[in-house]
Amino acid sequence: MTVYTIASGKGGVGKTTFAVNTGAALSELGMRTLVIDCDIGMANLGLVINVDSKKQYSLHEVLAGKADVSEAINRTPYGMDVLLSGISIRGFKQANPEKLREVIGKLIDEYEVILLDSPAGISKESVIPLAVSDEVILITNPELPSITDALKTKLMAEIVGRKVKGTVVNRVMSMKGELAASKIGDLLEVEVLGSIPNDRSVTKAVAFKVPVVVREPGSPAAKRINAIARKLANVETLEDSEKGKKKEKHEFIERLLKAFGMKTKS
Repeated sequence: MTVYTIASGKGGVGKTTFAVNTGAALSELGMRTLVIDCDIGMANLGLVINVDSKKQYSLHEVLAGKADVSEAINRTPYGMDVLLSGISIRGFKQANPEKLREVIGKLIDEYEVILLDSPAGISKESVIPLAVSDEVILITNPELPSITDALKTKLMAEIVGRKVKGTVVNRVMSMKGELAASKIGDLLEVEVLGSIPNDRSVTKAVAFKVPVVVREPGSPAAKRINAIARKLANVETLEDSEKGKKKEKHEFIERLLKAFGMKTKS
């Protein structure tokens, strides 16, 4: 089982939407996937996804020791399961976020991938999901304040001894003033797992509480999310394979020309 924490320093960058859609995409690839809303103070995962049956208990009760995690997991029509967080202030006060590691430990044999939708900022509630994960995926928008906050989150992940898998640049509008994904990767010193365009299909899908990868799989955003999911699942498509073969052929030709003292075309 691999546990990824979806994190950012800034709120509103699209962590929850990315977590839900990546969960659905990984499930489509045949992986048993669970998405957990770790924002026990400002939960919103339940606002963007339909569930088959809403359980009586939430992550609040699980972290408070009032319910077993199996009693709080919801099935969805989209393959993956979700563990919603509660919305009551009383439940928030009673929940002990330090129990999250114990909760995940009980799920080792149940899932292949767990996505932790982490709260924004740097607090006890946001640091614990970083600490209990195997790897961290940073979500940022192509603007300097968002990137700066993502860098702080990366540093916090390193402080608690967790590896950053890479970053996803979300809501790319290709406008003047935006930083290129490659530049963002350089600034954060991590791999860019993918960039997702600012796509109206995502907004419509959220309104219907259906992942865009399900509702409009041919949309630009859905295609990019599916590509990221394949990367996380180490699944190579025919298109990826062909690209790899072309790259290998190009590199072979370059080495051959170099061996004969000939220049390659730039």
